[in-house]
Amino acid sequence: MKLAAIADIHGNIDALEAVLADIGRHQPDMIVNLGDSLSGPLAGAETADRLLALDLTTVRGNHDRALVDRPFEEMGDWERPVFGALSADHLQWIRDMPTAAVVAHEAYLCHATPKNDEVMWLETLMDNGHFALRSQAEIEAFAAGISYPLILCGHSHVARSVMLGDGRLIVNPGSVGCPGFAYHLPIDHKLEIATPFACYAIIEKTDIGWTPTFHQVRYDTQRMVGMADERGYADWARVLATGRVG
Repeated sequence: MKLAAIADIHGNIDALEAVLADIGRHQPDMIVNLGDSLSGPLAGAETADRLLALDLTTVRGNHDRALVDRPFEEMGDWERPVFGALSADHLQWIRDMPTAAVVAHEAYLCHATPKNDEVMWLETLMDNGHFALRSQAEIEAFAAGISYPLILCGHSHVARSVMLGDGRLIVNPGSVGCPGFAYHLPIDHKLEIATPFACYAIIEKTDIGWTPTFHQVRYDTQRMVGMADERGYADWARVLATGRVG
């Protein structure tokens, strides 16, 4: 059994197309999407059309939820740029997304953590505004009650795997379309991948257990960078071009 996991596309259709082409070389049995697919100043509607046609198992992320659980006036600066471009069908697709799913009878999917779509499972925000790996005890606590041998999550945009004490494996495939971000709540903070590549993971069930392989795909970022610039999102343009927030 071989799964391909994608997450955190954030409307970057060009990164998504590059990743889908690369995934095709590996011929997985299934592709799963771990959420935050559309929000941002890029091509959210085009991305939604592509994903709807693929009919992937998709869980809802916090930025997906924020497109359907509040009025426009209360949306954040990741949702406002894309909301007006989304159709009623796009928004209903988001409403219908589960917060968690199980595939292949042994892979559990969620966006961030099982009980909170805004809490990073494997990383924690430090007082200096940077992120660090959580303690093993914290990571294990979030996994309480989940018996599946493979757990897939996104949200942090950081590609990483962590083995739990009983052998369960947690995998974050990294971000397809947004290689870094900065924000001011709860404190000023930033996360940088330091390359503009599109990331995903292949996770294969072997004789000794589920084994991840992380992939970084180089693609032409020019159109997405230009789109962000034209819409007045210089910070997005910079991170798409460099993987650095600045």
